[in-house]
Amino acid sequence: MATVWEEKLKNVLLADKIIDQEQWLHANALKQETAERLDQVLLRLEYIKREQLFQTLSRVLNIPYVKLAREKIDAEAVKRIPANYAFQHKILPMREDEGVLVIALQDPFNLHLQDEIRLLTNSNIRIMMADENEILEAIHEYYGIGAATMQEIIETQAQGQVNEQKVKELKDFEKEATGEEVSIIKFVNQIITDAYKNRATDIHIEPFEQDLRIRYRIDGVLHEIPAPDSIKRFEATIVSRIKIMAELNIAEKRLPQDGRIRLSLEGEEIDIRVSTIPTIWGESIDLRMLPRHRVLLGLEQLGVEDADLKMIEKLIRLPHGIILVTGPTGSGKTTTLYAGLSRINATDKMIVTVEDPVEYQLKGINQIQVKPKIGLTFAEGLRSILRQDPNIIMVGEIRDPETAEIAIRASLTGHLVFSTLHTNDACGAITRLVDMGIPPYLVSSSVEAALAQRLVRKLCLKCRVQYAMDEEMAKELGLDPADICSREIYKASATGCQECNYMGYKGRTGIYELLLIDDEIRRLIVEKEPISVIKKRAMNSGMRTLAMDGFNKVSQGITSIEEVLRVT
Repeated sequence: MATVWEEKLKNVLLADKIIDQEQWLHANALKQETAERLDQVLLRLEYIKREQLFQTLSRVLNIPYVKLAREKIDAEAVKRIPANYAFQHKILPMREDEGVLVIALQDPFNLHLQDEIRLLTNSNIRIMMADENEILEAIHEYYGIGAATMQEIIETQAQGQVNEQKVKELKDFEKEATGEEVSIIKFVNQIITDAYKNRATDIHIEPFEQDLRIRYRIDGVLHEIPAPDSIKRFEATIVSRIKIMAELNIAEKRLPQDGRIRLSLEGEEIDIRVSTIPTIWGESIDLRMLPRHRVLLGLEQLGVEDADLKMIEKLIRLPHGIILVTGPTGSGKTTTLYAGLSRINATDKMIVTVEDPVEYQLKGINQIQVKPKIGLTFAEGLRSILRQDPNIIMVGEIRDPETAEIAIRASLTGHLVFSTLHTNDACGAITRLVDMGIPPYLVSSSVEAALAQRLVRKLCLKCRVQYAMDEEMAKELGLDPADICSREIYKASATGCQECNYMGYKGRTGIYELLLIDDEIRRLIVEKEPISVIKKRAMNSGMRTLAMDGFNKVSQGITSIEEVLRVT
């Protein structure tokens, strides 16, 4: 027999045509069989979406339903409930109104929990309903990552005892760990898992005099992650735990160290490159997240405009020469090279790469991992490759004159060579090679093209905001006001949304600058003309700069002007 609230819920759902009579009867019958609550059955059958259900229950039970991202949370109220209790029961103290503590929870039917909270806080409470995921995100934000685990450690230290259940759960991961060590293992795992879920490419753990800062690099931008105040107390243990995972020397704290962690997260194999450096307040750690089986992007998915894409298609099929991809660290150069190699990979071509590290595993391509400690450098690897009679060679990076010279000699003897350089723009690749001591005539006769690139964040399509650019701003940016001011352009939402994790951006795309080395530019290189002259000549021939390509993507609603200015 239906309860009063279930009857009210039924009437509202039917009146609003969220479900029909047949669905109601089916859900009610299942409820009788399984002894579940009606709302849980409706969700399981997918007759109603979670948010719809909360909104309807709010009307039926007369309990407000709130979106926590839009609510102002009082930090003092948060302190009224311990982190581990909030995390365990999925509740969040929001504020205090005239002595009444306002609590967000996801299950308004748990009266026992509400009584417990009253006893714990010694105050009256008023409940609000919120989505479970939003509550967990808010707990993460206001208590800090791993706050519940930090509190467990402190309590374990105070009680002088070990939580045997926690030890048992983690036996397979670290059989010798007990007590505080178990909680530190759990805490480090939480950081790595949280970074993975947030699509972070790097985790930075940085010590300062009074605190230990944790930052994630997401879509190329660093974001500080809230951490509990107590984390500084366990800095040495956290660093030691990461070093053990990376098989580094935990006793060595004066010198930089590099290591690697391999683990599985949600069924995906992840390589984590670990780098430690000594600072005045302790050891700073960077963890670079590298999925072992990355989804390899095709050239069309990189964000290259059609005109440049057609030219790149021709370049990667040349019989010989050097094609350079330039840009700072983390600008997607290697991804672009892999996309080109995968396009021309065929059984009638022998392709060999020398890389540091091998970031993608490509079927049918011979890949060499650089190992400087045993003498396998880029230059030595490249020499060995040439003895294998390859058609196409990829050198991960031209770092020194020796590698540059061998790469150029290889291109002049009938090989197509792909490589990367760290320069600000495409024309800068020419001067970098000349600065390395390569004669201009060799540069001009071997280099076929240089592609400069940057990665810009893509606007979240769900919450981006349209606006009209004023003429003064357009002129300041060097844009045609008549053109840009008439277009629909967008910027990131100040608050973001759940889809983009409240950042306003989701994902990245590339902006590009393709320099083709034609006969006129070869002449300018040989005559040692300034880079500004070469760039002007290239632009007169149709080369679009990074900023021009970026503003084109702004006009398409893909990214924002702020993003283009940030990277260019």
